[in-house]
Amino acid sequence: MIPPARPQVGVVVLTQGTRPDDLDAALRSVLAQRAVDVDVVCVGNGWEPTGLPEGVRPLALPENLGIPAGRNAGVPHVRGDLLLFVDDDARLEGEDFLSRAAALFAADTDLGVVQPRVESPGETAPTRWIPRMRKGDPRRSSPAFSLWEGVLVARRAAFDAAGGWGDEFFYAHEGIELAWRVWDAGYEVWYRGDLACLHPAIDPARHDFYYRLNARNRVWLARRNLRWPFSWAYVATWTLVALLRGVRSSAGRRALRPWFAGWREGWRTGPGERRPLKWRTVLAMTRRGRPPVV
Repeated sequence: MIPPARPQVGVVVLTQGTRPDDLDAALRSVLAQRAVDVDVVCVGNGWEPTGLPEGVRPLALPENLGIPAGRNAGVPHVRGDLLLFVDDDARLEGEDFLSRAAALFAADTDLGVVQPRVESPGETAPTRWIPRMRKGDPRRSSPAFSLWEGVLVARRAAFDAAGGWGDEFFYAHEGIELAWRVWDAGYEVWYRGDLACLHPAIDPARHDFYYRLNARNRVWLARRNLRWPFSWAYVATWTLVALLRGVRSSAGRRALRPWFAGWREGWRTGPGERRPLKWRTVLAMTRRGRPPVV
């Protein structure tokens, strides 16, 4: 009997070169994976990766293209029917992470993307990394219509059908669009609480650009992907959420200024390619309790 072929996984690790120790840990967690073959490229976003472990190829981008564009740049340079995306401050938990993920894809041809559970050693992982409205037990798996992007496994065919990451976003919310477009391409997206990765519990809201890009990209998400009335409802919902959160504290009120600057930018600037979700996709999302209005 011919033994089954080992899963082939193309791995894209993104870095700006500012966290060498974390990058090394991320790469070694990938290279330690058992029962799979990995083809690894380390993408330097405005940096030429050096000092990489054996088995990792560098890909230097001459400037920082942003997170989604940086990930996209690495995809043509790796082989495999599955793709693994890893940020340089994340790492895989366990040497069987990829073999278990590959088994999920082999068992379900409709599965397009998997996001693992995120653990923060010595800290409490933020609940925002659980991509569902009712967070509950982080170990419970469920369909997902948004994604935390730090570690993802994707079927290459689904990733290609979705059009990859949205380059224009630069930072924030590209995982929401990827999830929507994978569903729209006829695949499913799942959060798997039985797979784990590690990532520090950092606060992205420590910089003004977070608020600006957060708001701009919310508007762009609607303009790129939603039909009326969902486009207006989505923006209106998140505008109300921002206001309610902002008025609770002095820091929140200060954050409203860059947030609304980004909101205006989202309407005044071109969001890139528009690919409205099919009505059947909107219906499928609604049936699963996550209509595209929040």
